[in-house]
Amino acid sequence: MRPTAYIETSVVSYLTARPSRDVVIAAYQEITREWWRRASDRFDLVASALVVEEARAGDPDAAHVRLETLQAVTLLDATPDAENLANALIVAGAVPREAADDAAHIAIAATNGVDFLVTWNFRHIANAAMRARIEQGCRQAGYEPPVICTPNELMEANYDQEPD
Repeated sequence: MRPTAYIETSVVSYLTARPSRDVVIAAYQEITREWWRRASDRFDLVASALVVEEARAGDPDAAHVRLETLQAVTLLDATPDAENLANALIVAGAVPREAADDAAHIAIAATNGVDFLVTWNFRHIANAAMRARIEQGCRQAGYEPPVICTPNELMEANYDQEPD
């Protein structure tokens, strides 16, 4: 059985956006595209209605491309258990109240037993300072937290190449 990877909205945005002039963002975009090319061979890709809702926002043409991309992933349910966990993460200070949607992404992934939550959101999700609180909050509620990571951290090493 392949591991599951929850695709948070920032990944879809970086995947489908026009190339950025910002070198860091352009690098994230290229990493995301490279990861995406092989992701469906290695992972069962999942998202949620919240990702679809967020992807629908903004420029209609860009939103259309994001939504088309999301057709390739399975949508998970946002259950009452996920809502309760999201609230618990906020109350515990693992995610700030103003980032309730970010808490929801984490909670949907955790309550559905997802292995990896893939994101470029360093502010409230892939944040080393908050990760321990997120993991503790999930475990206190009885859920194993997903591994929160970027596409870069899930790149498959090419072991066929000769070392430099």
